[in-house]
Amino acid sequence: MGKYIIKRILITIPVLLLVTIFCFGIVNLAPGDPTDLYISENATAQQKEQMRENLGLNQPLPVQYVKWLGNLLQGNLGISFSSRVAVTEVLPNKIQATLTLMLATLLLSYILAVPLGIICAKKQGGWLDTLITSFSFLGVSIPNFFFGLGLIFIFALQLKWLPTGGMTTLGQESNAIDSLKHLIMPTVVLSAFYCSNMIRYVRANMIEIFSENYMRTAKAKGLNQKLTLWRHGVKNSLVSIITVASSDIPKMLGGAVVTEQIFQWPGIGQLMISSINSRDYPVLMAINLVAALGVMLCNLLADILYAVVDPRIRY
Repeated sequence: MGKYIIKRILITIPVLLLVTIFCFGIVNLAPGDPTDLYISENATAQQKEQMRENLGLNQPLPVQYVKWLGNLLQGNLGISFSSRVAVTEVLPNKIQATLTLMLATLLLSYILAVPLGIICAKKQGGWLDTLITSFSFLGVSIPNFFFGLGLIFIFALQLKWLPTGGMTTLGQESNAIDSLKHLIMPTVVLSAFYCSNMIRYVRANMIEIFSENYMRTAKAKGLNQKLTLWRHGVKNSLVSIITVASSDIPKMLGGAVVTEQIFQWPGIGQLMISSINSRDYPVLMAINLVAALGVMLCNLLADILYAVVDPRIRY
């Protein structure tokens, strides 16, 4: 197992290199010139060229990439074009905010989805199965921005139970209750899709497991139903749950882009949108790098968990 993990980590190095080349090319070949946002419209050609030199954009793209990669290996992600602050100072707080939202989403989604999926499988074809499945289809289908705006209108503007956005209330000391109130709506919006998606997977997988011979044998022997369900049913469905979860986590970053904009959540998603609008290349490259590392880490963690939950899997 240790050799496998080391091998996977070594494989990520060339993959990350290819990701950085692709992202660097896409970002720098996008239409528009960043210098247009930082100088006057009446600036002379000499002033524009001076600005390009200040931003490091006057050199050929391969040279720019090699310099950026060299700085990256030294732990330097560059200077933000818009704020003129080191990217390494900008990212940590944004990453922390997004991870907080993602962790809350994961906990809410899977704590609800796994038992509800099992209930649907046990009550297959019944009214409870139909009701939960209908809501799961609704959760998968409804757009994040529409659901988010609906929650803001009802719970923030009409009932005034929750704040409209942000991570804390401006002008007040941050506390756990205030932070929790700000976290509720964005978590619910993000969880709607992932919870509904997991319910469908768990339901389908458990229906298949319930039809297996070993489950029928355990039932015929008169074994405790709860014990049979958890030891033989849920345990054998864990591989599928891990597979879906490992693919869901990277997707959450994409969903966070929309959700963080709606609720003004100060995370990576909001930073990405502002960086695109300001053509802040160093910040965009850093976000792409963090996202790529996150995807690779999730895949590696999933492979390790496969061996943990199913001893038959060996690497």
